[in-house]
Amino acid sequence: MAPETANILIVEDSPTLALTYREYMRPLGTGIHLAETGKEALTLIEETNPNIILLDLKLPDMDGIDILKEVKARGLAARIIVITAHGSVTTAVEAMQEGADDFLLKPFTAERITTTVKNALEMHRLSGLVEQFEGRKAKKFDKFIGESPAMQAVYRMIEDSAPSKASVFINGPSGTGKELCAEAIHQLSPRHSKHFVALNCAAIPENLIESEIFGHLRGAFTGATADREGAAVRADGGTLFLDEICEMPLDLQSKLLRFIQTGQVVPVGSNTPITVNVRFVCATNRNPWDEVEAGRFREDLFYRLHVVPIHVPPLKDRGEDSIAIAEHLLKTFAAEEQKQFEGIDTTAKDIILSHAWPGNVRELGNVIQSAVVLNDGKALTGDMLSKLMGPARQQKASPAGETILPGGRRQIVETQPEQEVASTTSSQNWINGTIEPLAVTERKIIERAIELCSGKVRQAAHKLEVNPSTLYRKLKEWDTSEN
Repeated sequence: MAPETANILIVEDSPTLALTYREYMRPLGTGIHLAETGKEALTLIEETNPNIILLDLKLPDMDGIDILKEVKARGLAARIIVITAHGSVTTAVEAMQEGADDFLLKPFTAERITTTVKNALEMHRLSGLVEQFEGRKAKKFDKFIGESPAMQAVYRMIEDSAPSKASVFINGPSGTGKELCAEAIHQLSPRHSKHFVALNCAAIPENLIESEIFGHLRGAFTGATADREGAAVRADGGTLFLDEICEMPLDLQSKLLRFIQTGQVVPVGSNTPITVNVRFVCATNRNPWDEVEAGRFREDLFYRLHVVPIHVPPLKDRGEDSIAIAEHLLKTFAAEEQKQFEGIDTTAKDIILSHAWPGNVRELGNVIQSAVVLNDGKALTGDMLSKLMGPARQQKASPAGETILPGGRRQIVETQPEQEVASTTSSQNWINGTIEPLAVTERKIIERAIELCSGKVRQAAHKLEVNPSTLYRKLKEWDTSEN
């Protein structure tokens, strides 16, 4: 926390001491308020929301401990440093037990109080960062939902790049939220009060894309019945987002490169350049360097745009984020359709985790919306989803201990210690001097673990120390390859 943004409250009934403490802390450059009574202190706490409170425990109208308890009861983030005399150490200990963060024994030097306050300010700053990070994990980041490590990395890249003027190049499969990423960068940037203009280069006919970006004058081509501003001019002062940039024709790429270099655009049919100031954010679902090597994307343009790369991961790599996203979408669509859905049952969650989601979040949204439109109830069930996604894979144990695995394979579950999972699948091969491909060995270990857990995939994942979505995905891949 910068000192100039900090706010300190001194609660001391002696005006002389209060002014002395204030002079001691003046070099810190903080805002400082003074209170001589407990009542005045509580009023100032409510009005100024101080970061640090220097609290004398002996006040004329109430005990300082009561103020301490009131601050903690309100859930305020202020760090409290109690001030007491040498003969009242026991009281200081009591204050620490009630939630005080530090204490000072009278008399103390200017160095002692400034050091203590500096430490308290730093702890307050760090606590704020921790709360911000945990709140982001538990809820959302801008319009994104999810707390997986892969998305935490994306959030950090967005935060780090947003204040900059550098171009950002977003890469990721279709449906992962690349435009949401671009919008988040814009909203966190100093340009947030200006326009965010998005243009999908793949959705515009090749003969019109130049006009869409740079604008045109009346009569410039057939159908140009009036002057029109392009996306570049509309985004002046803000952010220009070029989605599917690798779909842009090569001849237009050279004009875009000149625009980036000069900051000027020339509308179609005009010879007069227009100066604009935009921040470029681009996106593609392809590997941009592959496009460069294939001759479909200019290398010099690549280096101009590919300054800050951000990769948005596919949904299958985001662990249980898919559940959080599905729950959010369920509430949204249920409200829109006036349905009763309140949550997702375990079977439906297993189906969501088992699906590879090639269409990513967009596909998940379509499935959830369809389920809401076609059904109703308190919970979204596996049957509701399976009708929309094809036959659901099931792993369950029969009364006789028989487990049904993907593809209809039936295997008997035998009682066996957990540590023998690997030995039953691969150790014998080593003894015989044979080496199996890693994929084969991995499959045997996973299937054996599921057998030992009576077909419970989540339990098997826990024993193998992997994410359940990993097992669900592999099982579905094996099932698909055999059918």
